Amino acid sequence: QVQLVESGGGLVQAGDSLRLSCAASGRTFSTYDMGWFRQAPGKERELVAGIRWSGTNTYYADSVEGRFTISRDNAKNTVYLQMNSLKPEDTAVYYCAAGRGRITFRPMAPREYDYWGQGTQVTVSS
Repeated sequence: QVQLVESGGGLVQAGDSLRLSCAASGRTFSTYDMGWFRQAPGKERELVAGIRWSGTNTYYADSVEGRFTISRDNAKNTVYLQMNSLKPEDTAVYYCAAGRGRITFRPMAPREYDYWGQGTQVTVSS
């Protein structure tokens, strides 16, 4: 059973930066596509960014393109989400997710991920 633990959330003001980390257990971390999701109050869970198991390909939601960067360090079993120029609209609980790697990289729906972290709160004040 793969376990994912997010960290790095907090309270910041608009324009600030945060880096979220997701530490994964298991020897097979490098075989999983990874994703960051967020869920704001009253809204559905949204795919923010995804990264292929190899780190070769990434995906970003339009709302964060150019501001957020997803990366992974397979040697450390960790995936990161660097968030710059944060906006109040970014306020949400952020979740890390792992899914078995696909042959062709593509954005994946929540149901396609196999494991989830507990979430970390990001609050951006105006």
